[in-house]
Amino acid sequence: MGFSAKQELTNFVNDKVGKLSQFYDKIISSEVSLCAEKSDTKENKLCDIRLIIPGKDLFVCARCKTFEEAIVQSVDGLVKQMEKKKA
Repeated sequence: MGFSAKQELTNFVNDKVGKLSQFYDKIISSEVSLCAEKSDTKENKLCDIRLIIPGKDLFVCARCKTFEEAIVQSVDGLVKQMEKKKA
């Protein structure tokens, strides 16, 4: 079941994902997927981010209580992956 994200959430995603270029300058593009699962737990908001870069793409998924929290965790995970890649 899909949903339409509010403009504030779209702006939040664009802001957080846009900052990834500070950590790695060879990013080609990104794909962000947000999903709210039917679940008994409050941690039912999912954020998947695929970062398309030369070589092997980076992918991360986070499940949290809010979309914003899931987005932040996903971006943090990508930053860690990019730091490992650069090292």
